[in-house]
Amino acid sequence: MVTLQRSLIAAVLLAALLPAAARACPFCPKVGVTLAAQMKPAQIVLIAKLIEKRTIVPPEERTGDALGDAIEKGKSTFEIVRVVKGRKLLAARRQFKAICLDEAKPGTLFLAMGGPGSKESGAKELVWQPPLVIGKHGPKYVDAVLKLPADGPRRLAFFQEHLRDKQPTLAEDAFAEFSKAPYSDVVGLKDRMKHDELVVWIKDPKTTTSRRRLFFTMLGICGDKNDFPLLESLIKSDDAKQKRGLDALLACYLRLAGAEGLPLVEERFLKSNTFEGKKVAYTETYAAIQALRFLGEESDAIGRERLAVGLRYMLDRPLLADLVIPDLARWGDWSVIDRLVKLFKEADKESRWVRVPIIRYLQACPLPRAKQHIEQLAKIDPGAVERASIQFPVGGVRPLRPSSPSKNPE
Repeated sequence: MVTLQRSLIAAVLLAALLPAAARACPFCPKVGVTLAAQMKPAQIVLIAKLIEKRTIVPPEERTGDALGDAIEKGKSTFEIVRVVKGRKLLAARRQFKAICLDEAKPGTLFLAMGGPGSKESGAKELVWQPPLVIGKHGPKYVDAVLKLPADGPRRLAFFQEHLRDKQPTLAEDAFAEFSKAPYSDVVGLKDRMKHDELVVWIKDPKTTTSRRRLFFTMLGICGDKNDFPLLESLIKSDDAKQKRGLDALLACYLRLAGAEGLPLVEERFLKSNTFEGKKVAYTETYAAIQALRFLGEESDAIGRERLAVGLRYMLDRPLLADLVIPDLARWGDWSVIDRLVKLFKEADKESRWVRVPIIRYLQACPLPRAKQHIEQLAKIDPGAVERASIQFPVGGVRPLRPSSPSKNPE
């Protein structure tokens, strides 16, 4: 468990040291390549209908066939319905064979992409990627995707309509488009978001955690105070299933509630490793940190000065302090310099990894005494100072931004 926790912390520290532009769903995992990205370089793109479904015989069931022969025999037959791109390469061809990975009945529509074989391999036949099931509404979807602008809210408005598409390929593609888009684009979609549907999707137990994170991110943009009861009930729930996607849930709540919502989050997840006699899971504390970090980097709902108060609670928990030190440095919060020096000196065998981010904080600090502290701490642990000098920089320092009194009274 300790090894896993240290690996997670190392990954978080690296991410915090290298700030990047937020994606539309900053809490969602990166997903596969979108259909648009796959179609763009493909020399042939077409809509095809499955004629005969075959599968590759596994090795233990083959009767002497070599792998190449088994693959050829396992290819399914497709009929070309409509060519989207690459008609000249197809000539008079009406059918083709390709490996089909989806379970589908004859007559099902697929999106197929391919092109000539490489010259190095001497291939003369066309080479096909495994076609993708798109169903009867798929051709219309593909046509629309090819006409969309390369980015912006208008592009996301189209994919919003397919986030819960009954055809999995289309729903996954719509989610992938949101996952890779800039957060500013989804903010621009605010007036076209379907608030009530987002709430229904969030409540649906069948909604996956990754989708739930996206829906929370969107609700944080188009929601209002009427959503507080739902969000607060989920945050306070003892049912882990209700708190799936907690990082995005907390970010959603705080973006709507402003600074007035922070005490709830701080008390339950940040101030201590226990709350009301129950242990607070590391993953929940990490989720709260992620939410505050997101708000500090991508939103004006709460000023960094107030968010930093929440992050500073972690300095009282040495085993997790290194999760927030890069953020405090990046936000230009130099109020904790003495606390960090003390933390460095008191670090023991279990918390000594906190020393490198502390040195990085001091290296970024513009106060004259920061350099003096580094020289002093180098005598205690010269290795930490050396490691800090060769690791990733904190990144551009951003001054603390106060909360807006009109929106977020302290």
